[in-house]
Amino acid sequence: MNTYNDYLKEIEARKLQGLHPKPIDGAELLSEIIAQIKDENNEHRKDSLNFFIYNVLPGTTSAARVKADFLKEIILGETKVEEITSEFAFEQLSHMKGGPSVEVLLDLALGEDKAIAEAAAKVLKTQVFLYEADTERLEEAMKAGSAIAKEIIESYAQAEFFTKLPEVQEEIQVVTYVAGVGDISTDLLSPGADAHSRSDRELHGQSIFEHNKDMQQEVLALKEQHPDKRIMLIAEKGTMGVGSSRMSGVNNVALWTGIPSSPYVPFINIAPVIAGTNGIAPIFLTTVGVTGGIGIDLKNWVKQKDENGNTVVDADGEPILKEVYSVKTGTVLTINTKEKKLYNGDQELKDISTALTPQKMEFIKAGGSYAVVFGKKLQTFACKALGIEIPQVYAASKEITVENQGLTAVEKIFNKNAVGTTPGKTLHAGSNVRVEVNIVGSQDTTGLMTSQELEMMAATVISPIVDAGYQSGCHTASVWDDKSKANIPRLMKFMNDFGLITGRDPKGHYHAMTDVIHKVLNDITVDDWDIIIGGDSHTRMSKGVAFGADSGTVALALATGEATMPIPESVKVTFKGSMRSFMDFRDVVHATQQQMLKQFDGENVFQGRVIEVHIGTLTSDQAFTFTDWTAEMKAKASICISEEETLIESLEIARDRIQIMIKKGMDNEKQMLQGLVDKANNRIEELKSGSKPALKPDADAKYYAEVVIDLDEIAEPMIADPDVNNEDPSRRYTHDTIRPLSYYGGTKKVDLGFVGSCMVHKGDMKILAQMLKNIEAQHGKLEFKAPLVVAPPTYNIVDELKAEGDWEVLQKYSGFEFNDDAPKAAARTKYENMLYLERPGCNLCMGNQEKAEPGDTVMATSTRLFQGRVVKDADGKKGESLLSSTPVVVLSTILGRTPTMEEYEAAVDGIVLTKFKPSQKQLVMA
Repeated sequence: MNTYNDYLKEIEARKLQGLHPKPIDGAELLSEIIAQIKDENNEHRKDSLNFFIYNVLPGTTSAARVKADFLKEIILGETKVEEITSEFAFEQLSHMKGGPSVEVLLDLALGEDKAIAEAAAKVLKTQVFLYEADTERLEEAMKAGSAIAKEIIESYAQAEFFTKLPEVQEEIQVVTYVAGVGDISTDLLSPGADAHSRSDRELHGQSIFEHNKDMQQEVLALKEQHPDKRIMLIAEKGTMGVGSSRMSGVNNVALWTGIPSSPYVPFINIAPVIAGTNGIAPIFLTTVGVTGGIGIDLKNWVKQKDENGNTVVDADGEPILKEVYSVKTGTVLTINTKEKKLYNGDQELKDISTALTPQKMEFIKAGGSYAVVFGKKLQTFACKALGIEIPQVYAASKEITVENQGLTAVEKIFNKNAVGTTPGKTLHAGSNVRVEVNIVGSQDTTGLMTSQELEMMAATVISPIVDAGYQSGCHTASVWDDKSKANIPRLMKFMNDFGLITGRDPKGHYHAMTDVIHKVLNDITVDDWDIIIGGDSHTRMSKGVAFGADSGTVALALATGEATMPIPESVKVTFKGSMRSFMDFRDVVHATQQQMLKQFDGENVFQGRVIEVHIGTLTSDQAFTFTDWTAEMKAKASICISEEETLIESLEIARDRIQIMIKKGMDNEKQMLQGLVDKANNRIEELKSGSKPALKPDADAKYYAEVVIDLDEIAEPMIADPDVNNEDPSRRYTHDTIRPLSYYGGTKKVDLGFVGSCMVHKGDMKILAQMLKNIEAQHGKLEFKAPLVVAPPTYNIVDELKAEGDWEVLQKYSGFEFNDDAPKAAARTKYENMLYLERPGCNLCMGNQEKAEPGDTVMATSTRLFQGRVVKDADGKKGESLLSSTPVVVLSTILGRTPTMEEYEAAVDGIVLTKFKPSQKQLVMA
């Protein structure tokens, strides 16, 4: 009885937090519960029945196995439970989403009892989460003469699991709730500091709106006032869901405003409705589709124009916006899914057809995109088994071909990796495509959710289509606390067993690697034609094309080796002019955003599109600084177009780092890493021989826009400023306010500096070491007037710095150096004015473990400047995170303020900050 008693104690503890019993996923506890159900005189029998029926996680959890087997006993009459009839047992199995439940249903359908077989077949016809072992068993039974197996396969061929679902209601009434003015980051919906609780959905749900109880109560009050309507969360004058895919954010919104996915599975809700004046951030919108939700681009505020059609601006040169229609909190609106319009009463407000495309309507009908993906796969199997053409049940994938028009880089990659498209047809942007995925990455604060998703879709092993999968430990690297100790080893074991390379070895044979996931994925991508999916918005490699994704899309890619999405439009970025010697490449990145907005009258042409950057001469290590930042540009992805020689160098660096991983013992039984080395060598040989040149767009490719960045205009370091005191709250905490160093006049106080995260590479660490030596030589001593936190991205970089002598320099000036044998068990709350050499990983950038002191002004190399992410507000003082290059950060901490241009130039004198220059070669295919 120990396990059950422990569960009761946990239930009492959760009550104190206002929580219900945690859903059961373990076999031992459920076995004990079943024993109590069988014992009719057991004092816990009633509660045990309730737990069994309503509180067990489905899929491939060990509890699901025990539950499925017990239901099978009941159906076969081997066990009698008065409260669970055979019919109810079948209903329970129908909600268990595959894995053991499908295995049991197949046992029953292919068994001797005809009545039971027919009942099992009826349920099986509604299921979509079948894998090769299941479909092979069905096909073999059909070939052996089983009429019922043939009947099930015929049903699958007609996709009755989809066609017999209720149609989407024609009118969906919503009541608005403005969750914020300006861009809303996913941190508001699922704070990074609560990452440890994401897999406990009810507990994590308490973190929505960053634990703002007043806002939570407002949502509850709206639900009470409008019980027949859905709450629509809105980003007024901004974009919803910027920053990351954050499946936990969508889960939280669905938990508070959505619909239960099953009466027998607690806290898993679907169908949230969200909106933004400027729509939904691209990768967050994908996450909404996973749950069968609706994401609406409201465009309820527009730029005012004068009589000549020019944009009217205020004193700061910012466009003045005019409200077209109101969506203030409490407004009742109607979504008409047939007309694809948004109404207020009888008044038509907006065409929302892009939110209700045929494919998205299928997601809504099926309760999420997974069911559609698996359904199509199951239908394909069935038709092949029956030797028939696939009936057109699902909306035909949109295939757009433009005669005599070349292909952009992303169009080329999608055409190369596409599956199920019309043979011989060349596809252009806007086409809906299923593509094979080469590399999949899972990170540690979403990984537990990914493992849950894999269990729920009954997947047990990584798809053979995937070249490599990697599970990181970077987001929980800086503090090895009790939460990490409880979650991370369990995650690593699951993913290692599933077939991924894992940052930590469950068997303890190799050193724990806390390397930043994006950097690892950038190294293990060894082909410029690859497609990469990763559980983080900064999955934006500088080889191939990479897409940040939610934990569910990552799970789907791991399980099936595929992803489905439209081919995005592209924006071409090229460079002209030359860089001043004291400029860093980070300044080019910020200037790109600044000049783009200027060239297009404030319109962000990057949003939702692929940035095809003709970077040419930078290796992938350094070019990653650009592709990484494209998440902040709100782009869907980025592709680097390189010269052959540069690409070869990049592949050689990547290959050699993979060899180091193999040497450390990180390869698995399938020799996944060795396969990447072989692939890299093959691609290098192709490039050297000329048999397959580097990826380049066609000269006559069509772009949404073309942006030319003038390097001559970049006269001083550029800083992304959260502009925390802007009178218009919609203009705070965006990444679009880019200011020159001189704006601050050398007087802005800096309380903390951070050099780290995915935005820095080995070169940044070397620059840091050289600057420290420079400043000491110039001033006779080195003294920090503000703390400087340094977190190298990877252990490989640390090892390389040690071999080249730079790490010794950093050690000399540091007051703290990480120790893997005794990692920090608690996050810092105070910092001294010194250099901290932290463990490789995300550190301050993530905001879930380390944080600056409230109210600090932070100068950082990282990517996030959202409110509360790196630094919280203090009473009377707003915390702010300014983003800049490594040299600016370093000098700001030594001075305790922003430097003047004279101070900056002196500090970087003689240091080569970047060798970037525009390519002189033709980076297109004639």
